[in-house]
Amino acid sequence: MKQFFLLLTCVVLVLTGTAQRPNKNATRYATTITAGDLKRHLYIVAAPDMEGRETGMPGLRKAADYLIGQFQQMGVQPGNNGSYEQFYPIYRDTLVQAAITINGTAFSFGTDFTAALNSITTSRLYAAEVVLLDRNDTTTEIAGKIVLLAGRQPAMNQLQKISQRQPAAILLAQSGIEKEPSLRSGNFYKNVFRARQTPLYIRISEKMAEALVKGDYAKAKEQGWTTQTYPTQLTLDFVKDVRTTQVSNILAVVEGTDKKDEWVVVTAHYDHVGIIRGQIHPGADDDGSGTVGLLELAEAFAKARAEGRGPRRSILFMAVSGEEKGLWGSEYYSNNPVYPLEKTSININIDMIGRKDDKLGSLDSNNHVYLIGDDKLSTELPRFVDSINTLYTKLILDRKYNDPKDPNRLYFRSDHYNFARKGVPIVFFFDGIHKDYHRPSDTPDKINYDLHEKRTRLVFYLTWDAANRPGMMKRDLPLNVPER
Repeated sequence: MKQFFLLLTCVVLVLTGTAQRPNKNATRYATTITAGDLKRHLYIVAAPDMEGRETGMPGLRKAADYLIGQFQQMGVQPGNNGSYEQFYPIYRDTLVQAAITINGTAFSFGTDFTAALNSITTSRLYAAEVVLLDRNDTTTEIAGKIVLLAGRQPAMNQLQKISQRQPAAILLAQSGIEKEPSLRSGNFYKNVFRARQTPLYIRISEKMAEALVKGDYAKAKEQGWTTQTYPTQLTLDFVKDVRTTQVSNILAVVEGTDKKDEWVVVTAHYDHVGIIRGQIHPGADDDGSGTVGLLELAEAFAKARAEGRGPRRSILFMAVSGEEKGLWGSEYYSNNPVYPLEKTSININIDMIGRKDDKLGSLDSNNHVYLIGDDKLSTELPRFVDSINTLYTKLILDRKYNDPKDPNRLYFRSDHYNFARKGVPIVFFFDGIHKDYHRPSDTPDKINYDLHEKRTRLVFYLTWDAANRPGMMKRDLPLNVPER
């Protein structure tokens, strides 16, 4: 009977992949992760000179260089064929030239007219007439013509209906043009393909409108009008260039021993939203907290390996870019994996782990973390996470946001999603949406570093056991990942 219970205990240990007693080596290296080190790194990563780490901007490049330098100092090896970086292209529209002349008079971009870059294509148009269009007119032929709208801003559906009639350009006259944004560089995007071209859409000053239709503009603006065509000599000349920029995911590896061809991937995004309306958004919690946690995790495992206690499986520590733009970096990696996804046991994603959630009510906010997604692809992963937490950290594991149908849609909003959609079991750690989320006030002084340390150590213990357990994490649930 004693042998039977001994055998049963062994079976349970194999199934859970964890020991009944804490692993002394794991505990030893987990203690190298400290609140002080997390704070030291975060005050650099979320510093003003990082300019909010927007993907494609100099601040992100500066952050990438800092991470690479830290990995090198720690002795953590580059993870992409001798390089720490996995580059991918993004694109940005730049307005090289914008000129409009009416009857020989030149008007200035930003003073007399402006346009959003996504509503402009490289075009040179000459017109001998302009159509002052009654926006309720649905019959006048305007294909290939320049259309002028007066009065209030048209409703979006009105504008779409006018665009579908294929005018060459739509001019919207309005006051206060000089106060409108007149940027010559647009937002970054990751796909240069455009399914269709739309008419030029340009906002012009009332002065320009009067030059086009003389005194009828004031009448049309105040009283409404019937569609009328006016002779004019109008030239529109726009040149828009698409500039390509390379940005990167940062990949660092601690190589495994007897199972080195299998992988545990730990991710955190190191980008944020940059400078908005002149204000730097530091992104200390989102996701500076996860990024510096990634550094501390890598350092702990590098020390273990240097002392002959390295993991059985290889561990990829990946700082991902483009998360705030739409999970760009993790999407690129999942479609172009450096290491086979079928050999990736688990992705552990940490995105915002530095703040308390003060809306918890009776729960202990000093010992709490939300987790998402652990039950979607593997029946054993939730038990694994719970058992490791019980054994080591004893945090409150809160699955409040775990349902993909939750209105916050957090399951879809961070980089774990791109691993899940490829069938890799995932778990995502998160601290909640706080009042400083995506604001200039998300600063390093508001981080609870003791709690930050606890959560990072939990991720360490999970990574340690996931990298050393006998088998990879089971994938025994159907791949049924909802679309974003």
